[in-house]
Amino acid sequence: MRILIIHNHYQDLGGEDTVFHQEALALQETDDVFTLTFTNKKGIKGLFQFLLSPWNIFAAQKVKRKIKEVNPDIIHFHNTQYACGPLAIRYAKKSGKALVMSLHNFRLLCPSATLFYRNRLFTDSINQHFPWTAVRNKVLDHSLLKTFWTAFSYWLHRKTGTWNLVDRYMVLAEFSRKLFISSTLPVDHNKFVVKPNFFDPLTLTQPANRQDHFLYIGRLSSEKGIINLLQALSGTSVKLKIAGTGPQLPEVQELVAHYPNLTYLGLLSKPEIAHELATCKALMVPSVCYEGGVPITILEAMSYYTPVLASNIGAIPDIIKPGETGFLFDPQTAESILESIAQLNLLSAEQHKDLVQQAYEIYERHFTRDIVIRKLRSEYQNLIAI
Repeated sequence: MRILIIHNHYQDLGGEDTVFHQEALALQETDDVFTLTFTNKKGIKGLFQFLLSPWNIFAAQKVKRKIKEVNPDIIHFHNTQYACGPLAIRYAKKSGKALVMSLHNFRLLCPSATLFYRNRLFTDSINQHFPWTAVRNKVLDHSLLKTFWTAFSYWLHRKTGTWNLVDRYMVLAEFSRKLFISSTLPVDHNKFVVKPNFFDPLTLTQPANRQDHFLYIGRLSSEKGIINLLQALSGTSVKLKIAGTGPQLPEVQELVAHYPNLTYLGLLSKPEIAHELATCKALMVPSVCYEGGVPITILEAMSYYTPVLASNIGAIPDIIKPGETGFLFDPQTAESILESIAQLNLLSAEQHKDLVQQAYEIYERHFTRDIVIRKLRSEYQNLIAI
């Protein structure tokens, strides 16, 4: 197959950029893959990108030229926010090629993209045809202009039918699929399919000797629930190591300085993360927001036979079954967090072995590189055959 993948990089590289690169590299092993990327700029250039985003003819023409140049069988969009813009989808559709779009977040439903605002879930936009509540609350970077203009751009392309031009939407979890089809988004429900992200584990250079501490890996920010977790464990005998960085780093460092059972590791490399995951007692995932899919750190832990204790929110309960593949807790309640730790500690050696084995089998059946890319190529082939 000839595949054109289009992606808009954010100013700061993140998970969506990683997925774009990983999938493109994996597909190159079997197919002819071409990429077209845009990058959000700062300053005056960034302002023009932002203002043009609802109807960016220049970016759309660039997409049109690339399609003519490579003559793909499939056109796959990832992020289009700002520099690329949704108009590119309309131009791509005119080529007569099959269109696929990965939905890494919930921006089609709400300008927040995360359905999270002011330390709580924000789901008002899901059932609104225009997200006025989000605009009034300035859910995007606390800016009325940014929130309104993003809301207007996505509403405009609702009204003009752009979103229904896409032949297949790839969502990261069944939870996300249900959320999209229950919303006011005017798209045929059959166009949404679940295609998760994959994780490729590193080969460990030395045997993993389990230690007695728990581990948090991720962004140190309010939607990740890190402060709730630290406050729940502060003053207890439960040891926790924290890896990552983010806006709540000063608060994390302050708590670590006061409680000897908490240790901050800083920002780790991939091999260091693999080592920490393979040697900790369990991974803790205290997210208080809906993740677009299953957090990659959970897949990493499963691949290293590491137990997972995680929030009972979003897509996480799709794969973490209490007592079978991990344990769930209410991330807002210290008692619930501590209870999940107690439940893990009560497992016999045999029960513990069964739990991590079942979790690994979930990972192996659904989230390996080969499984996910096979699913993606199958969707491509089905669309080409129509």
